[in-house]
Amino acid sequence: MGRVTGKRVVITGGASGMGRATAELFAREGARVAVLDAQAEPGEAVAAAIRDAGGDARFFRADVSVERSVGDAVDGAAEAFGGLDVLVNCAGIIGVDKPTHEVSEAEWDAVFAVDVKGVFFATKASVPHFLTAGGGAIVNFSSIYGLIGNDEFTPYHVAKGAVNMQTKQDAASYGRHGIRVNAVNPSTVLTPLVEGIARDFPGGLPAYEEQMTGHQSLRRLGRPLDVAYAVLFLASDEADWITGVVLPVDGGYTAR
Repeated sequence: MGRVTGKRVVITGGASGMGRATAELFAREGARVAVLDAQAEPGEAVAAAIRDAGGDARFFRADVSVERSVGDAVDGAAEAFGGLDVLVNCAGIIGVDKPTHEVSEAEWDAVFAVDVKGVFFATKASVPHFLTAGGGAIVNFSSIYGLIGNDEFTPYHVAKGAVNMQTKQDAASYGRHGIRVNAVNPSTVLTPLVEGIARDFPGGLPAYEEQMTGHQSLRRLGRPLDVAYAVLFLASDEADWITGVVLPVDGGYTAR
């Protein structure tokens, strides 16, 4: 307990899935958490549940694809907490499952607006607060599909590759200011979205899990907490000499 006690944390996409698990874990470990999400009702519910459990959380509505929206939310969190120490860029979408020659400009832009520009906007808004604080930590959510290719979801793969490169670039740029930047790269994780897909899969969750983990060393799907604990480590002072890392959290998928 207390691995991030007193740290002031912004988490985008915090209303569900891995973002929610991360927000809840950080609060249990002593952080003051700002839950940012475009969905007001579930976002408010996550913040309220954290407070009911004895944690410190507030909700700020933010569309990460709109610079003013995410900037206002980050600034609001900093004002409420008296500064910022950690940014977790979790907000993301998957987009269309098409190869390059079939993707429309609008479909491409929709993924990049959230998955790439969202990271850019939230980072841009947070860095001035970290400079004021004398340091900080950023953890970006990427994917194993930012590390390897396959024949699915081309815009998503390319977008997550961009997130990994921004992670390294920002780590190189801001290290002299005491700002660390890392990324987690999960494989398939049992978020509510994936649970819905698994229920509709022929044979249900067991068959889906067998299909999706056939290339992994650890033959089970990830749970949101598996990833949240990796984020917690990278954001904590335990990782004070770690920056520029793109960390697979993937059951050994990329090891094979």
